[in-house]
Amino acid sequence: MATSLLRALLRMPPPSRALLATAIAPKNTLTPLLTPTRLFSSTPSILATYNQVLRGAREGQKARRAVSPALKNRPEMKGVCLRVGITKPKKPNSGERKVARVRLSSGMVITAYIPGEGHNVQQHSVVLVRGGRSQDCPGVKYHLVRGAMDLGGVANRLSSRSKYGTKKPKAS
Repeated sequence: MATSLLRALLRMPPPSRALLATAIAPKNTLTPLLTPTRLFSSTPSILATYNQVLRGAREGQKARRAVSPALKNRPEMKGVCLRVGITKPKKPNSGERKVARVRLSSGMVITAYIPGEGHNVQQHSVVLVRGGRSQDCPGVKYHLVRGAMDLGGVANRLSSRSKYGTKKPKAS
């Protein structure tokens, strides 16, 4: 009798199965087997009430790591070049990426990528540094701004000129 009843209950859809199981079964016998509720959860089951939230029960999330920590919530910073060199990109890519070691006006020393083809940066050049990492160069989290201070724009650039500090060519 009990096994045939159990088989019939298991063939039913979950909502009606739970209702029928609680109606016919004695307390704490078949209900843990037949109810569709999970016994574990990744979130806490007890939620805060409105008054608890008003009193400050919830804490905000901690800030994520800054993309450009040396800039300290500034768009750009002035710096002086200490050394200019090249680095090799990460594994699938190849080539030589031009980078500069820069001492910022805050005193921090960072490595910055020099975008575009060709540059006139040398030691003791004053440059403008903006955030933005170079995706295939490890440890390079900054870009130099072309066309600002001692770093000139890219010569003969026709597209995306604003990113490379190039003036519009004269129409003749």
